[in-house]
Amino acid sequence: MNRIRIVLLGGLMSYRALFGWTSPWILIPSFMVTPLAQILLFAYIGRSAGIGDDKFFVIGNALQYSAIPCLFGIGNTVVGERHHRTLGLVLTSPAPRLPLLLGRSLPVVLNGCAVAVFAFVAGSAVLGIPISWESLPWFVLAVVSTTIACTGLGLITAAFGLRFVDMAVLPNLVFGVLLVFSGANIPPALEPHWMLFVGRWLPFTHGIAAARLTTAGASHSGVGRLVTEELLLGLAYAALGTVLLRALERRSRHAATLEMT
Repeated sequence: MNRIRIVLLGGLMSYRALFGWTSPWILIPSFMVTPLAQILLFAYIGRSAGIGDDKFFVIGNALQYSAIPCLFGIGNTVVGERHHRTLGLVLTSPAPRLPLLLGRSLPVVLNGCAVAVFAFVAGSAVLGIPISWESLPWFVLAVVSTTIACTGLGLITAAFGLRFVDMAVLPNLVFGVLLVFSGANIPPALEPHWMLFVGRWLPFTHGIAAARLTTAGASHSGVGRLVTEELLLGLAYAALGTVLLRALERRSRHAATLEMT
C-alpha cells in the first residue's frame, strides 16, 4: 500500500511542481496550438511535394509531438529537483527507487496521450478528415504505447541531468531526431535503408505505423504486433534509463555535484 501511495501521491506532487510557478494558460500554446501548427505545416508541405495525404501527416505529427511532455516532463522532474536543491532529499529518502520513478512517469505518459489525442482530433477537424470512431480504441492503444516508449527514452535524457547543468539542448536534439527518423513525415518507402534501421530502434516508429494501420482498417493482429514491439522497446529504454540514473547518481555523490546549479 505504501508503494502505491508513493506512485500516486508522489507522482501527482511531482507533476504539479513542474507548473508550480507558471500560469496554467501556458499549457494552451505548448500542448494545443503548437502541435496543431506542426501538423498544418507538414500537411501543406506534403501537399506541395505530392507526398502522402493529410491523414498521413496528421497521425504522424500528432503522435510524434507527444515527445514534448514525455521528454521534457520526465527530464525536468530530475533537473528541477537539482536546480532547487531538493534532489538530495529525494534520493536520500527511504522510498524505493522504482515507485519513485514510476510515479513521476505516469503523469507524463497521460500528458503525452492527451496531447496526441487532442492533436489528432483537432488536426482531423481542421483538415476535414473523417474519424473512424470504431478504430479509436486501437488508436488510443497505439498512442499509449508510444508515450510509454518515449517516456522510457526520457529517463535516459533525465539521467544526464545529474551530470550537466544546462539540459535544454539534449531533449530538443532528441525531439529533432525522433521527428526525422520516426517516419512521422517521411513515408518508409522513401527512406534509405540506414534511416529505416535507426528508426526501428527509436520510439514512435512502430507506434505511428500501428496508428496508421488501425485508422486504415487493418487487422488487429498486425496492429497488436507493432504495439507490442513499441512497448518492449519502451521497457528496454526505461530499464537502461533506470540503470543510468543509479550509476550517475553514485558518480555525482562521489564528485559532490549532486546539487550543483
